[in-house]
Amino acid sequence: MFDRSIKIAPSILAADFANFGAECRAIEAQGADWVHVDVMDGHFVPNLTFGPAMCAALRPHIKGVMDVHLMISPVDAYLEAFAKAGADVISAHVEAGPHIHRTLQAIRALGKKAGVAINPGTPVEAVAELLDMVDMVCVMTVNPGFGGQSFIESQIPKIARLRQLIGDRPVHIEIDGGITTATAPLVAKVGADVLVAGSAVFKGGSVDNPAPYGANIRAIRTAAEAALG
Repeated sequence: MFDRSIKIAPSILAADFANFGAECRAIEAQGADWVHVDVMDGHFVPNLTFGPAMCAALRPHIKGVMDVHLMISPVDAYLEAFAKAGADVISAHVEAGPHIHRTLQAIRALGKKAGVAINPGTPVEAVAELLDMVDMVCVMTVNPGFGGQSFIESQIPKIARLRQLIGDRPVHIEIDGGITTATAPLVAKVGADVLVAGSAVFKGGSVDNPAPYGANIRAIRTAAEAALG
């Protein structure tokens, strides 16, 4: 069932790379709603992370939603592999190729939820004609490629405009980049409901001491929900 309640999606880019399975189990046990997997190719973005094999290895450790964010170009050739790897939501960038409409059709044809992502320099109007065929729009509030960057506040009016464009469609607004207890209220207030957080969730904790993960998740959620009144 679709709902606009605040969902926290920790990015495993900030997790312990040697303990991904245990990290996924730990964050879910500590209250994470989704698990966000940042796939980077070293071409579309200046970093190289995970492929379908890693997602397939993670899948048995994730009980809830595996949210796979493809920061790769070209993207279409890899959609089936990520679908078979167990992704529940697959997001592709509008900037990653000339035929984003076809890409989104392909994701849905694979039986997955379709997301479209936009970079900070891309106007929200770039996705206006896609809103009837997506389940989520991911607004990047940092330039994609690396974790731990500072939130770009100029994206807030864009999020608000996107919320207006979505109207009553069952489309999530996901925010990826620089989410903390300070920035979560800013984006929640203008319509975001899925908050990706990396270092802000994983700081201070470990698989042997996961309690800080829970405290961090609760703090971000509480800050966001407080902005909703």
